[in-house]
Amino acid sequence: MLDGRQFKDEVFGHFARMGAAFGHAKRVEIIDVLAQGERNVESLARQISASVANTSRHLQILSAAGLVARRVEGTTRVYRLADPGVETAYRTLVALAENHVAEVAALTGAFFADADGTRPIGSDDLDELSRSGEVVLVDVRPASEFAAGHVDGALNIPLADLASRLSELPRDATVVAYCRGPYCVMAATAVTRLRDAGLHAVRLEGGYPQWRDAGRPTVAGAR
Repeated sequence: MLDGRQFKDEVFGHFARMGAAFGHAKRVEIIDVLAQGERNVESLARQISASVANTSRHLQILSAAGLVARRVEGTTRVYRLADPGVETAYRTLVALAENHVAEVAALTGAFFADADGTRPIGSDDLDELSRSGEVVLVDVRPASEFAAGHVDGALNIPLADLASRLSELPRDATVVAYCRGPYCVMAATAVTRLRDAGLHAVRLEGGYPQWRDAGRPTVAGAR
């Protein structure tokens, strides 16, 4: 039978093991990507700019800690977050870093000022824009993420397809681009490319998860 000290050492050891699973930038980024929907190893490796072998190792660590789960689809293993609490823990970690690590705000401000040079607009600003003129809301995430859930009324044009699909966007509309969240760079890149092509484009503050968590209208399925 465990005494009080042994009990505390063991249970806090399990808590520490869970925390240690978050202790690598690539593993945290994997959780960020999986918060958008399921992914296989190869897709995850491309998204986080890592080798398949290293990505597999990170997934093993996350799986051992109970943070991700997987299913088999033919010969492919498809990974997902184990439950909604994993995303909640990730968002809490991000919020703590935003509040206590000054470098986060400095890096973010410097990057996005250089990336697209504009202030993102909030959901209330988007509503106002929609009342005053034509607005096209563009989700620049990959099609699989869009199908898993997206802003109601959004058009999916993955960043990789943007150049070939510019003709789908009205020249006199305001294009509002969004992606995975406040630290996703795809929307900022899209805004720059759209402006270079002569369109009026802005970036939506946050991304799909923040829109969903605010209770704004969302739908699932390809479009």
